[in-house]
Amino acid sequence: MTDPDLSAPPFARAVIDRDAVERDDPAFAARFDADPASRVVAVRGHRVLISERVEGSEPALELRHPADLPAPTLRCYLGRDGDTPVELRVFDDAAADLIEPEAARWQGLRTAAPVLTANHTGLAVESIALANWHAGHAFCPRCGAPTEPVQAGWARRCEREGNLVFPRTDPAVIVIVTDDDDRLLLGSNALWEQRRFSLLAGFVEPGESLESAVVREIGEEAGLVVDRVEYVASQPWPLPASLMLGFTARLAPGVDPAAAKPDGDEILELRWFTRNEITAAFDGVVLPGETSIARWLIERWYGGPIDPEGRLPAWPTS
Repeated sequence: MTDPDLSAPPFARAVIDRDAVERDDPAFAARFDADPASRVVAVRGHRVLISERVEGSEPALELRHPADLPAPTLRCYLGRDGDTPVELRVFDDAAADLIEPEAARWQGLRTAAPVLTANHTGLAVESIALANWHAGHAFCPRCGAPTEPVQAGWARRCEREGNLVFPRTDPAVIVIVTDDDDRLLLGSNALWEQRRFSLLAGFVEPGESLESAVVREIGEEAGLVVDRVEYVASQPWPLPASLMLGFTARLAPGVDPAAAKPDGDEILELRWFTRNEITAAFDGVVLPGETSIARWLIERWYGGPIDPEGRLPAWPTS
């Protein structure tokens, strides 16, 4: 059995130089447009442009030179992928149709990320995150005046007061909860399709530490007390603007696993799984998508990969 890549969650494997020093250079935009090496990630809504597949080609972002594209509604400098400077450019539907009329070539992250390289996935995530932030911050939160992009797309300036607004990320904890028998707790959310189970998660509240958020969320959603909270890894999720922070936690001494009770609001069902039980249950359980940190954390606990249809292989005996 091939081991999964446990070095980092899927959206945290890119090696992109964000090259922040260029953001304040007023001459950079013209220099980028004139550079023959420059390339653009084209964005339409929450979708990125994917290259046309030909025999033998690998899935990839369609990275075009700015001279080959119509005028965008937004441009932001993403950084350098090796020696290649890369921008995100957002296009309205009319311009996007001129670039590529085939709808299947414009793909969302859930479709594109599983097949792209780590760096192209990283560029796609960064692009969607920035484009989504700009779309929601066209007006100043202090006075309501329009804002304009500055600093190569990494800030917006109020046109009335001149104050700057910067992109924000909302931290959310996602937790591998185990008992003393190393069984895994999974829950089914009210908003998901039937039979889908995942790790428990929730947003960090103002004034709260990450560790306290883990304890609170498990208490609220499962009625359980946990301790031995340990950070594992993080992964961005740009829809809308989350940073998923992966943790492990163990039931506190004396807590009965059978006391787990779903809150009935967000979580409708809770189940404990051994590794063999989760293998046996695959026909009745849909697990998280392969690019999610939830999937990565479950694989890390399980010790083996999950196949593309969300099924687990037999637990290895050696």
